[in-house]
Amino acid sequence: MKVLILGSGGREHVIAWKVAQSPLLTELFIAPGNGGTEEVATNVSLDIVDFASVGKWVNNNGIEMVIVGPENPLVGGIHDYFLGNVQLQGVHVIGPQKAGAMLEGSKEFAKDFMLRHGIPTAKYRSFSMENLQEGEAFMQTMAPPYVLKADGLAAGKGVVILNDIRSATNELHAMIQDSKFGNASNTVVIEEFLDGIELSVFALSDGDNFITLPTAKDYKRIGEGDTGLNTGGMGAISPVPFADGDFMAKVQEQVIKPTFEGLKEEGIPFQGVLFFGLINVSGEPKVIEYNVRFGDPEAEAVIPRIKSDLLEIFIAMCQQTLHTVTIEIEEASTATVIMVAGGYPEAYEKGTPITGELSTADSLTFHAGTRLVDGQLVTSGGRVLAITSFGDEMEQALEKSYTTIEGISFKAANYRKDIGFDLKALPASNL
Repeated sequence: MKVLILGSGGREHVIAWKVAQSPLLTELFIAPGNGGTEEVATNVSLDIVDFASVGKWVNNNGIEMVIVGPENPLVGGIHDYFLGNVQLQGVHVIGPQKAGAMLEGSKEFAKDFMLRHGIPTAKYRSFSMENLQEGEAFMQTMAPPYVLKADGLAAGKGVVILNDIRSATNELHAMIQDSKFGNASNTVVIEEFLDGIELSVFALSDGDNFITLPTAKDYKRIGEGDTGLNTGGMGAISPVPFADGDFMAKVQEQVIKPTFEGLKEEGIPFQGVLFFGLINVSGEPKVIEYNVRFGDPEAEAVIPRIKSDLLEIFIAMCQQTLHTVTIEIEEASTATVIMVAGGYPEAYEKGTPITGELSTADSLTFHAGTRLVDGQLVTSGGRVLAITSFGDEMEQALEKSYTTIEGISFKAANYRKDIGFDLKALPASNL
Protein backbone atom coordinates (compact mmCIF):
# COMPACT_ATOMS: atom_id res chain seq x y z
CA MET A 1 0.00 0.00 0.00
CA LYS A 2 1.22 3.50 -0.87
CA VAL A 3 0.68 5.90 2.05
CA LEU A 4 0.95 9.66 2.53
CA ILE A 5 1.21 11.20 6.00
CA LEU A 6 0.34 14.88 6.41
CA GLY A 7 2.32 16.90 8.96
CA SER A 8 5.81 17.83 10.08
CA GLY A 9 6.11 17.24 13.82
CA GLY A 10 7.11 14.57 16.29
CA ARG A 11 3.65 13.01 16.08
CA GLU A 12 4.00 12.54 12.33
CA HIS A 13 7.54 11.18 12.70
CA VAL A 14 6.46 8.49 15.18
CA ILE A 15 3.49 7.54 12.97
CA ALA A 16 5.82 7.27 9.97
CA TRP A 17 8.35 5.26 12.01
CA LYS A 18 5.65 2.78 13.01
CA VAL A 19 3.88 2.54 9.64
CA ALA A 20 7.25 2.00 7.92
CA GLN A 21 7.56 -1.30 9.84
CA SER A 22 4.46 -2.78 8.18
CA PRO A 23 4.90 -5.53 5.56
CA LEU A 24 1.73 -4.16 3.93
CA LEU A 25 3.55 -0.93 3.01
CA THR A 26 5.07 -0.44 -0.44
CA GLU A 27 5.92 3.29 -0.35
CA LEU A 28 5.67 5.93 2.38
CA PHE A 29 5.59 9.68 1.84
CA ILE A 30 5.23 12.55 4.31
CA ALA A 31 4.27 16.15 3.57
CA PRO A 32 6.12 18.24 4.40
CA GLY A 33 7.99 16.11 6.95
CA ASN A 34 11.15 17.20 8.74
CA GLY A 35 14.86 16.46 9.01
CA GLY A 36 14.22 13.11 10.69
CA THR A 37 11.30 11.72 8.70
CA GLU A 38 13.56 11.27 5.66
CA GLU A 39 15.03 8.25 7.46
CA VAL A 40 11.75 6.33 7.10
CA ALA A 41 9.80 8.12 4.34
CA THR A 42 10.13 10.41 1.34
CA ASN A 43 9.49 14.06 2.21
CA VAL A 44 7.15 15.90 -0.16
CA SER A 45 6.76 19.67 -0.39
CA LEU A 46 3.00 20.22 -0.10
CA ASP A 47 0.78 22.77 1.63
CA ILE A 48 -1.39 20.40 3.65
CA VAL A 49 -4.32 22.83 3.89
CA ASP A 50 -4.35 23.30 0.10
CA PHE A 51 -6.66 20.35 -0.50
CA ALA A 52 -6.66 20.70 -4.29
CA SER A 53 -2.86 20.43 -4.42
CA VAL A 54 -2.81 17.52 -1.98
CA GLY A 55 -5.56 15.75 -3.91
CA LYS A 56 -3.80 16.22 -7.24
CA TRP A 57 -0.52 14.85 -5.84
CA VAL A 58 -2.32 11.89 -4.26
CA ASN A 59 -4.06 11.07 -7.54
CA ASN A 60 -0.91 11.46 -9.65
CA ASN A 61 1.13 9.23 -7.34
CA GLY A 62 -1.34 6.42 -6.75
CA ILE A 63 -1.65 6.99 -3.00
CA GLU A 64 -4.09 4.59 -1.37
CA MET A 65 -4.19 6.01 2.17
CA VAL A 66 -3.75 9.49 3.63
CA ILE A 67 -3.01 9.71 7.37
CA VAL A 68 -3.77 13.21 8.70
CA GLY A 69 -1.52 14.18 11.60
CA PRO A 70 -2.52 17.71 12.73
CA GLU A 71 -5.97 19.15 13.37
CA ASN A 72 -6.11 22.01 10.86
CA PRO A 73 -6.75 19.91 7.71
CA LEU A 74 -9.38 17.84 9.54
CA VAL A 75 -11.27 20.84 10.90
CA GLY A 76 -10.97 22.38 7.44
CA GLY A 77 -12.65 19.35 5.88
CA ILE A 78 -9.96 17.43 4.01
CA HIS A 79 -11.81 14.13 4.48
CA ASP A 80 -14.96 15.70 3.02
CA TYR A 81 -12.93 17.04 0.08
CA PHE A 82 -11.72 13.54 -0.77
CA LEU A 83 -15.21 12.09 -0.47
CA GLY A 84 -16.57 14.80 -2.76
CA ASN A 85 -13.97 14.24 -5.48
CA VAL A 86 -14.70 11.31 -7.79
CA GLN A 87 -10.99 10.68 -8.43
CA LEU A 88 -10.22 10.54 -4.70
CA GLN A 89 -13.20 8.66 -3.27
CA GLY A 90 -11.28 5.38 -3.22
CA VAL A 91 -8.47 6.81 -1.08
CA HIS A 92 -8.65 5.91 2.61
CA VAL A 93 -8.40 8.96 4.89
CA ILE A 94 -7.39 8.43 8.53
CA GLY A 95 -9.17 11.25 10.32
CA PRO A 96 -12.82 12.26 10.74
CA GLN A 97 -14.97 14.32 8.43
CA LYS A 98 -15.56 17.99 9.23
CA ALA A 99 -18.69 17.33 11.31
CA GLY A 100 -16.78 15.03 13.67
CA ALA A 101 -13.74 17.31 13.69
CA MET A 102 -15.93 20.00 15.29
CA LEU A 103 -15.30 18.19 18.58
CA GLU A 104 -11.88 19.84 18.44
CA GLY A 105 -12.64 22.73 16.11
CA SER A 106 -15.05 24.37 18.55
CA LYS A 107 -14.77 24.20 22.33
CA GLU A 108 -18.38 25.46 22.54
CA PHE A 109 -19.63 22.66 20.26
CA ALA A 110 -17.71 20.06 22.28
CA LYS A 111 -19.04 21.30 25.63
CA ASP A 112 -22.60 21.41 24.31
CA PHE A 113 -22.17 17.86 22.95
CA MET A 114 -20.99 16.63 26.36
CA LEU A 115 -23.96 18.30 28.03
CA ARG A 116 -26.42 16.69 25.60
CA HIS A 117 -25.04 13.22 26.25
CA GLY A 118 -24.40 13.40 29.98
CA ILE A 119 -20.62 13.20 29.68
CA PRO A 120 -18.96 14.53 32.85
CA THR A 121 -17.17 17.84 32.34
CA ALA A 122 -16.67 21.22 34.03
CA LYS A 123 -19.54 23.69 34.29
CA TYR A 124 -19.24 26.36 31.61
CA ARG A 125 -20.74 29.19 29.56
CA SER A 126 -19.70 30.71 26.23
CA PHE A 127 -19.30 34.42 25.50
CA SER A 128 -18.53 36.66 22.52
CA MET A 129 -18.51 40.38 21.76
CA GLU A 130 -22.31 40.51 21.96
CA ASN A 131 -22.42 39.38 25.60
CA LEU A 132 -18.97 40.32 26.85
CA GLN A 133 -20.32 42.02 29.98
CA GLU A 134 -22.27 38.88 30.84
CA GLY A 135 -18.96 37.03 30.74
CA GLU A 136 -17.51 39.45 33.28
CA ALA A 137 -20.54 38.97 35.52
CA PHE A 138 -20.35 35.17 35.14
CA MET A 139 -16.78 35.12 36.40
CA GLN A 140 -17.85 37.13 39.45
CA THR A 141 -20.08 34.17 40.43
CA MET A 142 -17.16 31.72 40.26
CA ALA A 143 -14.37 30.85 42.65
CA PRO A 144 -10.79 31.23 41.36
CA PRO A 145 -8.85 30.08 39.47
CA TYR A 146 -10.63 31.17 36.27
CA VAL A 147 -10.35 29.05 33.12
CA LEU A 148 -10.75 30.80 29.76
CA LYS A 149 -10.60 28.84 26.51
CA ALA A 150 -10.52 30.15 22.95
CA ASP A 151 -13.37 28.42 21.13
CA GLY A 152 -11.38 27.68 17.96
CA LEU A 153 -7.98 26.21 17.13
CA ALA A 154 -5.08 28.03 18.80
CA ALA A 155 -2.17 25.59 18.37
CA GLY A 156 -2.66 24.17 21.86
CA LYS A 157 -2.12 27.56 23.50
CA GLY A 158 -5.66 28.95 23.68
CA VAL A 159 -6.29 28.03 27.33
CA VAL A 160 -5.52 30.55 30.07
CA ILE A 161 -5.84 29.88 33.81
CA LEU A 162 -5.68 32.88 36.15
CA ASN A 163 -6.14 33.28 39.90
CA ASP A 164 -7.01 36.98 39.98
CA ILE A 165 -10.43 38.24 38.83
CA ARG A 166 -9.00 41.48 37.44
CA SER A 167 -6.41 39.60 35.39
CA ALA A 168 -9.09 37.18 34.20
CA THR A 169 -11.35 40.07 33.14
CA ASN A 170 -8.49 41.71 31.26
CA GLU A 171 -7.70 38.40 29.58
CA LEU A 172 -11.33 37.98 28.50
CA HIS A 173 -11.18 41.38 26.81
CA ALA A 174 -7.81 40.58 25.22
CA MET A 175 -9.14 37.34 23.79
CA ILE A 176 -12.44 38.69 22.44
CA GLN A 177 -11.89 42.40 21.81
CA ASP A 178 -8.21 42.34 20.88
CA SER A 179 -8.30 38.95 19.08
CA LYS A 180 -5.39 37.61 21.13
CA PHE A 181 -5.77 34.23 19.41
CA GLY A 182 -7.15 35.60 16.14
CA ASN A 183 -10.55 34.34 15.07
CA ALA A 184 -10.12 31.39 17.44
CA SER A 185 -11.07 33.63 20.37
CA ASN A 186 -14.08 35.38 18.81
CA THR A 187 -15.95 33.15 21.23
CA VAL A 188 -14.50 32.24 24.63
CA VAL A 189 -15.61 29.41 26.90
CA ILE A 190 -15.34 30.23 30.60
CA GLU A 191 -15.47 27.15 32.75
CA GLU A 192 -15.13 25.85 36.27
CA PHE A 193 -11.61 24.94 37.37
CA LEU A 194 -11.24 21.23 38.06
CA ASP A 195 -8.66 20.24 40.66
CA GLY A 196 -7.04 16.88 39.94
CA ILE A 197 -4.45 15.06 37.85
CA GLU A 198 -4.78 15.06 34.08
CA LEU A 199 -4.32 12.19 31.66
CA SER A 200 -4.94 11.42 28.01
CA VAL A 201 -6.64 8.46 26.35
CA PHE A 202 -6.76 7.71 22.62
CA ALA A 203 -9.52 5.68 21.00
CA LEU A 204 -9.48 4.42 17.41
CA SER A 205 -12.88 4.29 15.70
CA ASP A 206 -14.12 2.79 12.42
CA GLY A 207 -17.50 4.49 12.73
CA ASP A 208 -19.15 1.48 14.37
CA ASN A 209 -16.52 0.06 16.72
CA PHE A 210 -13.70 1.48 18.79
CA ILE A 211 -10.51 0.31 20.51
CA THR A 212 -8.90 2.16 23.41
CA LEU A 213 -5.13 2.61 23.47
CA PRO A 214 -2.89 2.93 26.57
CA THR A 215 -3.13 5.96 28.81
CA ALA A 216 -0.61 8.80 28.76
CA LYS A 217 0.04 12.06 30.57
CA ASP A 218 1.65 15.10 29.01
CA TYR A 219 3.23 18.18 30.55
CA LYS A 220 2.22 21.45 28.90
CA ARG A 221 3.94 24.15 30.98
CA ILE A 222 7.41 25.34 30.06
CA GLY A 223 8.70 25.41 33.65
CA GLU A 224 9.50 22.81 36.28
CA GLY A 225 6.63 21.95 38.58
CA ASP A 226 4.12 22.89 35.86
CA THR A 227 4.89 26.61 35.97
CA GLY A 228 5.17 29.27 33.29
CA LEU A 229 3.57 29.53 29.88
CA ASN A 230 1.66 26.80 28.09
CA THR A 231 3.50 25.03 25.28
CA GLY A 232 2.59 22.38 22.74
CA GLY A 233 3.92 19.85 25.25
CA MET A 234 7.24 19.31 27.05
CA GLY A 235 7.04 15.56 27.62
CA ALA A 236 4.80 12.58 28.30
CA ILE A 237 4.73 9.24 30.07
CA SER A 238 2.72 6.06 29.44
CA PRO A 239 0.95 4.39 31.17
CA VAL A 240 -0.42 6.65 33.90
CA PRO A 241 0.05 4.99 37.32
CA PHE A 242 -3.32 5.92 38.84
CA ALA A 243 -5.34 4.83 35.78
CA ASP A 244 -6.09 1.38 37.15
CA GLY A 245 -8.86 -1.03 36.16
CA ASP A 246 -11.58 0.62 38.25
CA PHE A 247 -10.80 4.13 37.04
CA MET A 248 -10.57 3.07 33.39
CA ALA A 249 -13.87 1.20 33.68
CA LYS A 250 -15.43 4.55 34.65
CA VAL A 251 -13.71 6.23 31.68
CA GLN A 252 -15.12 3.61 29.32
CA GLU A 253 -18.67 3.70 30.67
CA GLN A 254 -19.03 7.40 31.49
CA VAL A 255 -16.91 9.00 28.76
CA ILE A 256 -15.77 6.91 25.80
CA LYS A 257 -18.88 4.82 25.15
CA PRO A 258 -21.37 7.71 25.49
CA THR A 259 -19.19 9.87 23.23
CA PHE A 260 -19.25 7.38 20.36
CA GLU A 261 -22.92 6.56 21.01
CA GLY A 262 -23.68 10.29 20.95
CA LEU A 263 -21.91 10.70 17.61
CA LYS A 264 -23.98 7.86 16.13
CA GLU A 265 -27.19 9.25 17.64
CA GLU A 266 -26.55 12.64 16.05
CA GLY A 267 -25.59 11.11 12.70
CA ILE A 268 -22.00 12.36 12.88
CA PRO A 269 -19.63 9.94 11.11
CA PHE A 270 -16.33 9.36 12.87
CA GLN A 271 -13.53 7.24 11.45
CA GLY A 272 -10.22 8.15 12.99
CA VAL A 273 -8.49 8.89 16.27
CA LEU A 274 -10.39 10.52 19.13
CA PHE A 275 -8.29 11.95 21.93
CA PHE A 276 -9.90 12.33 25.36
CA GLY A 277 -8.21 14.94 27.54
CA LEU A 278 -9.32 13.85 31.02
CA ILE A 279 -8.82 14.83 34.63
CA ASN A 280 -9.13 12.58 37.66
CA VAL A 281 -11.14 14.49 40.26
CA SER A 282 -11.21 12.47 43.50
CA GLY A 283 -11.36 9.22 41.54
CA GLU A 284 -13.95 10.40 39.02
CA PRO A 285 -13.06 11.13 35.36
CA LYS A 286 -14.14 14.38 33.73
CA VAL A 287 -13.48 15.55 30.18
CA ILE A 288 -11.34 18.64 29.69
CA GLU A 289 -11.30 18.51 25.90
CA TYR A 290 -11.53 16.37 22.80
CA ASN A 291 -8.93 16.24 20.02
CA VAL A 292 -9.63 14.46 16.75
CA ARG A 293 -6.10 13.15 16.16
CA PHE A 294 -3.17 11.78 18.10
CA GLY A 295 -1.94 14.21 20.73
CA ASP A 296 1.63 15.42 20.64
CA PRO A 297 3.80 14.50 22.57
CA GLU A 298 1.54 11.71 23.89
CA ALA A 299 1.81 9.96 20.51
CA GLU A 300 5.58 9.65 20.94
CA ALA A 301 4.98 7.82 24.24
CA VAL A 302 1.98 5.68 23.22
CA ILE A 303 2.64 4.58 19.63
CA PRO A 304 6.00 2.93 20.44
CA ARG A 305 4.11 0.72 22.91
CA ILE A 306 1.89 -0.66 20.12
CA LYS A 307 3.40 -4.01 19.12
CA SER A 308 0.78 -4.69 16.43
CA ASP A 309 0.94 -3.53 12.81
CA LEU A 310 -0.38 0.06 12.86
CA LEU A 311 -1.05 0.13 9.12
CA GLU A 312 -3.12 -3.02 9.42
CA ILE A 313 -5.12 -1.33 12.19
CA PHE A 314 -5.66 1.77 10.03
CA ILE A 315 -6.91 -0.41 7.16
CA ALA A 316 -9.39 -2.10 9.51
CA MET A 317 -10.61 1.35 10.60
CA CYS A 318 -11.32 2.27 6.98
CA GLN A 319 -13.00 -1.06 6.21
CA GLN A 320 -15.07 -0.95 9.42
CA THR A 321 -13.60 -4.25 10.62
CA LEU A 322 -11.94 -2.90 13.76
CA HIS A 323 -13.93 -5.38 15.85
CA THR A 324 -11.84 -8.20 14.31
CA VAL A 325 -8.53 -6.65 15.41
CA THR A 326 -6.69 -7.32 18.66
CA ILE A 327 -4.03 -4.77 19.49
CA GLU A 328 -0.99 -6.05 21.37
CA ILE A 329 0.60 -3.55 23.75
CA GLU A 330 4.13 -3.51 25.14
CA GLU A 331 3.94 -3.81 28.94
CA ALA A 332 6.99 -1.63 29.57
CA SER A 333 6.60 2.05 30.41
CA THR A 334 7.70 4.83 28.08
CA ALA A 335 8.89 8.33 28.86
CA THR A 336 9.19 11.12 26.29
CA VAL A 337 11.14 14.32 26.98
CA ILE A 338 11.00 17.25 24.55
CA MET A 339 14.05 19.34 23.75
CA VAL A 340 12.99 22.88 22.80
CA ALA A 341 14.65 25.99 21.44
CA GLY A 342 15.73 28.64 23.93
CA GLY A 343 12.97 31.23 24.40
CA TYR A 344 10.15 28.88 23.38
CA PRO A 345 7.14 29.23 23.63
CA GLU A 346 7.91 32.90 22.98
CA ALA A 347 10.46 34.17 20.42
CA TYR A 348 13.22 31.69 19.59
CA GLU A 349 16.02 31.27 17.09
CA LYS A 350 15.85 28.87 14.13
CA GLY A 351 18.59 27.36 12.02
CA THR A 352 21.01 26.43 14.78
CA PRO A 353 23.04 23.23 14.16
CA ILE A 354 22.12 20.08 16.09
CA THR A 355 25.02 17.84 17.06
CA GLY A 356 25.56 14.72 19.13
CA GLU A 357 24.36 11.14 19.20
CA LEU A 358 20.67 11.26 18.28
CA SER A 359 20.32 7.50 17.81
CA THR A 360 21.20 5.37 20.82
CA ALA A 361 20.52 1.82 21.93
CA ASP A 362 18.43 3.08 24.84
CA SER A 363 16.23 5.73 23.19
CA LEU A 364 14.17 6.59 20.13
CA THR A 365 14.56 10.15 18.83
CA PHE A 366 11.62 11.65 16.95
CA HIS A 367 12.13 14.96 15.19
CA ALA A 368 9.62 17.76 15.76
CA GLY A 369 11.21 20.98 14.52
CA THR A 370 14.22 20.09 12.40
CA ARG A 371 15.36 20.28 8.79
CA LEU A 372 18.40 19.34 6.78
CA VAL A 373 20.44 22.16 5.21
CA ASP A 374 23.27 20.92 2.99
CA GLY A 375 23.42 17.73 5.02
CA GLN A 376 23.49 19.54 8.38
CA LEU A 377 20.58 18.99 10.76
CA VAL A 378 19.35 22.33 12.15
CA THR A 379 16.48 23.55 14.29
CA SER A 380 13.37 24.82 12.53
CA GLY A 381 10.75 25.04 15.28
CA GLY A 382 10.15 25.63 18.96
CA ARG A 383 9.86 21.98 19.88
CA VAL A 384 12.91 20.38 18.29
CA LEU A 385 13.32 16.75 19.36
CA ALA A 386 11.28 14.16 21.28
CA ILE A 387 13.39 11.58 23.12
CA THR A 388 11.47 8.40 24.02
CA SER A 389 12.77 5.49 26.10
CA PHE A 390 11.39 2.25 27.53
CA GLY A 391 11.77 1.03 31.10
CA ASP A 392 10.30 -1.49 33.51
CA GLU A 393 9.09 1.54 35.45
CA MET A 394 8.55 5.18 34.52
CA GLU A 395 11.65 6.27 36.46
CA GLN A 396 13.90 3.91 34.50
CA ALA A 397 12.51 5.13 31.20
CA LEU A 398 13.02 8.75 32.23
CA GLU A 399 16.61 8.11 33.28
CA LYS A 400 17.37 6.69 29.82
CA SER A 401 15.78 9.66 28.04
CA TYR A 402 17.70 12.18 30.15
CA THR A 403 20.96 10.31 29.57
CA THR A 404 20.39 10.44 25.80
CA ILE A 405 19.59 14.16 25.97
CA GLU A 406 22.94 14.82 27.64
CA GLY A 407 24.60 13.64 24.43
CA ILE A 408 22.64 16.01 22.15
CA SER A 409 23.42 19.68 21.73
CA PHE A 410 22.12 22.79 20.01
CA LYS A 411 22.33 26.46 20.95
CA ALA A 412 20.21 27.41 24.01
CA ALA A 413 18.58 23.96 24.16
CA ASN A 414 16.04 23.63 26.96
CA TYR A 415 14.03 20.76 28.44
CA ARG A 416 12.13 19.99 31.61
CA LYS A 417 14.00 17.86 34.10
CA ASP A 418 10.93 16.87 36.12
CA ILE A 419 8.67 14.98 33.69
CA GLY A 420 6.52 12.60 35.74
CA PHE A 421 7.21 14.54 38.97
CA ASP A 422 3.57 14.41 40.10
CA LEU A 423 3.19 10.65 39.52
CA LYS A 424 6.20 9.18 41.28
CA ALA A 425 4.44 8.69 44.60
CA LEU A 426 1.31 7.17 43.10
CA PRO A 427 0.55 3.41 43.09
CA ALA A 428 1.51 1.37 40.03
CA SER A 429 -1.05 0.85 37.29
CA ASN A 430 -2.41 -2.54 36.36
CA LEU A 431 -2.83 -1.47 32.73
